Amino acid sequence: MAEGLKIEIVSPERLVLSEVVTSVTVPGSEGYFTVMDDHAPFMTTLRPGFITVNQNGQDAIFFVQGGFADVSPDGLTILAERSVPVAEFDHADLAAQIKAAEAELAAAATPEEKSYAQDVVSALLNLAIEAGQLHGSHIH
Repeated sequence: MAEGLKIEIVSPERLVLSEVVTSVTVPGSEGYFTVMDDHAPFMTTLRPGFITVNQNGQDAIFFVQGGFADVSPDGLTILAERSVPVAEFDHADLAAQIKAAEAELAAAATPEEKSYAQDVVSALLNLAIEAGQLHGSHIH
């Protein structure tokens, strides 16, 4: 293998990326983590967020809806529920998801439903903040 980390981002629709890179920062379910060549093997789930792929000082950013990350001696494989380059990220769709989640929160009848709905709203609002920081825009 060439010097560097082999990464593959795979979604059900397509192979999004297959490259040898310097490092990759990934939105794990417990927080962001960075993988470089010769990283210790592990597997984790992903939360919706943005993957930053660094190759020779240049960053490429991809949105990931969720899925799994598998770090092995062969590199990093991301099996995504959905993944697209950041240029294809749909801000209007995210705003619609936030509005729908807020409506579900307002309609929640039990404490468990309210708690779950609040978690969904919070996650979507955090994603909107991240997206706004990447694009210099705001979603309300």
